[in-house]
Amino acid sequence: MTTAVAKKVSVATSPSLEISRETALHWLEQMMLIRRFEEAAEYAYTQKKVGGFLHLYIGEESIAVGAVAAMHPDDDIFTHYRDHGWVLARGVDPKPAMAELYGKATGLVKGKGGSMHFASVKHHMWGGYAIVGGHIPLAAGMAFSHQYLKRDRIAFCVMGEGATNIGMFHEALNMAALWKLPVVFLIENNMFGMGTAVDRASAVANIYEKASAYRMPATRIDGNDIELVYTTIQEYVNRARSGEGPQMVEAMTYRFKGHSMGDPQRYRTKEEVENRRPDDPLNRWEKKLIERGWADDALIKETFTRVDKQVAEAVQFAEDSPFPDPSELYTDILVEE
Repeated sequence: MTTAVAKKVSVATSPSLEISRETALHWLEQMMLIRRFEEAAEYAYTQKKVGGFLHLYIGEESIAVGAVAAMHPDDDIFTHYRDHGWVLARGVDPKPAMAELYGKATGLVKGKGGSMHFASVKHHMWGGYAIVGGHIPLAAGMAFSHQYLKRDRIAFCVMGEGATNIGMFHEALNMAALWKLPVVFLIENNMFGMGTAVDRASAVANIYEKASAYRMPATRIDGNDIELVYTTIQEYVNRARSGEGPQMVEAMTYRFKGHSMGDPQRYRTKEEVENRRPDDPLNRWEKKLIERGWADDALIKETFTRVDKQVAEAVQFAEDSPFPDPSELYTDILVEE
């Protein structure tokens, strides 16, 4: 009989942390920036200024902010197509990020990628992948390169719970475990794969348990608790970095918007969404900071005002930027040696 290595950590409140007030307020501002950026993107989409698909990160901000804080700046991040929050948490300027949504030449990838293909080589942020599960083997490959070249770096792969039903997920996990690659797989379980509830699509409803098939350490946490996200990701990243092989974390969360802007959300009621509002990670963090005496209503309002100005400047930058020249269709196709 084989004992599974996957484990669930049940924590009602996050552990005691030695974080400074400055760090706590920085996390708050980052979460606010993601929230306001997404709200501005949603409005621009309704005005038909943003084309293609748009998948919003509203309600999941604490995962990206907490996880990025736990990594090194040169650790490589691969994400699914709900990627705006991860890019902003990584420190990318919101101006080129917004311009990318507008399809402008000043965009993060010159207006050629749009919402689902954000990337920044400078920030070791490798995208934004529209093919569900398609980025998981790429993250394993990057981890292999770090191992082979003896770099002190890890690959960090973010996916939704729906991607764990894809064949590439299992192929990548198998190879990562076989070769003990320095990679951490993070599952953002927002309860619905597009419009299908988890228990209707996966034979294993507790997604983190899938790691046990590959003898991979795994855990499930409350993804709306930013401190718990930070401490857990830090622990699992350190394990992967120290040669203990691949790790998995399942972060439970909830998206307040639909799968994409074109989602009528017939699979859930408005009452269900509203019942989840008290667990909003941004509101929870604000409340914690006030309870600790690290913030008050005036400071929170002041931070929102600063963030609103930053997002407004990003929108104006996108509005004023030119569209790419048609000749750009023929550039960036091949890598120059």
